Amino acid sequence: MFLWSTVASAFKLSLEYLSPSALVLYSSLFSLLILFIVLVYQKKVHLVKDYIKKNFLLVFILGLINPFLYYLVLFKAYSLLPAQEAQAINYSWALMLAFLSVPFLKQKLRLIDVLAGFICYFGVVVIATKGSPLSLDFSNIEGLFYALLSTVLWSFYWIFSTKAKIDPVVGLFCNFLISAPIICIYYICTEDFKVPALNGILGALYIGLFEMGITFLFWLNAMQSAINTSKITNLIFISPFLSLIFIYFILNEQIYLSTIQGLGLIITGLILVAIFDKKKRKEGKRIISKKLKN
Repeated sequence: MFLWSTVASAFKLSLEYLSPSALVLYSSLFSLLILFIVLVYQKKVHLVKDYIKKNFLLVFILGLINPFLYYLVLFKAYSLLPAQEAQAINYSWALMLAFLSVPFLKQKLRLIDVLAGFICYFGVVVIATKGSPLSLDFSNIEGLFYALLSTVLWSFYWIFSTKAKIDPVVGLFCNFLISAPIICIYYICTEDFKVPALNGILGALYIGLFEMGITFLFWLNAMQSAINTSKITNLIFISPFLSLIFIYFILNEQIYLSTIQGLGLIITGLILVAIFDKKKRKEGKRIISKKLKN
């Protein structure tokens, strides 16, 4: 959570030296290299070829979304919005996932989802209007569009990921491997090649290491080692507020009260769903326990 809390600042700093497409290119290549080293260490490289061969279409779709489209759109949002706004809005992806799961995973839309969605997206409006939600005077409508689009893409990534039956590190590496030529072609077709500044390369390395790569492995190990995974997952609610501290001290952004208020609403919506899901899981366990006893 600590490392992920730093990446909003890293995005914004890196975008001072690299365009969104260049940042996607270099950071994803660094992440690909890092994941390859991990696979070599874990002796799982041999799994890559068979997985891609048997699941090429799925791997292609996942790689097209993440890292290519998702980070391209996310970095575009960060290039247009203050870091505090882009990162706060991005946290609403969990509610977007709940809504998209209805048509794509055939899940039921519950009243709690609707209520949480209203709270969350009202928080987004509060942030985007800098505390004047009723005016609907958005400070940067294009940036807001890209920030919300990133939540849609990330939700689709997780929806398609439910179909992937493979070691998560192997799966993630395959996504980056498939997307690498797509990203390169897009960059060549849309921009003239420029030798990147050292600060831009260092920023891309940091993002590739801690946003796209090794932090994911830390999270997996935490989930596997935890006695109670809910205590681990609840830590995610600390991350956006910790991120604001980094944004304030590293980027020297004035933190607006409206950002804190809007982020509070977004987190409230997510917590409501998390509490409801926890109660539902407990009730399910009690029903199963009764059936087993009978």
